[in-house]
Amino acid sequence: MGPQFDFFPIIFGIVAAIIVIAVILIVVMSVKNARKVKDAGHDPLTLHADLANRVLDSDVMRPAQSTEQRLAKLDELHARNVISADEHASARAEIIRGN
Repeated sequence: MGPQFDFFPIIFGIVAAIIVIAVILIVVMSVKNARKVKDAGHDPLTLHADLANRVLDSDVMRPAQSTEQRLAKLDELHARNVISADEHASARAEIIRGN
């Protein structure tokens, strides 16, 4: 065999060692992450689904209400005496300004 094959076992050993080290690091990081999630009171196996459900059920994912809907809600709160006339007026001004 030629001289190019003399280094093959060394290169193969180095690549194999790098792969083994990478696998060990992945396993260690996965165990640490799972332990941290479990210590926080969550199930590590369903964490992604739990987070996705929280996001989907949150106000962030709800469609924005129109100005008319926001004003109607504000008027309802005022009619039920949940907010005062001054609060109603200032909130109404904010909504109309687009905030």
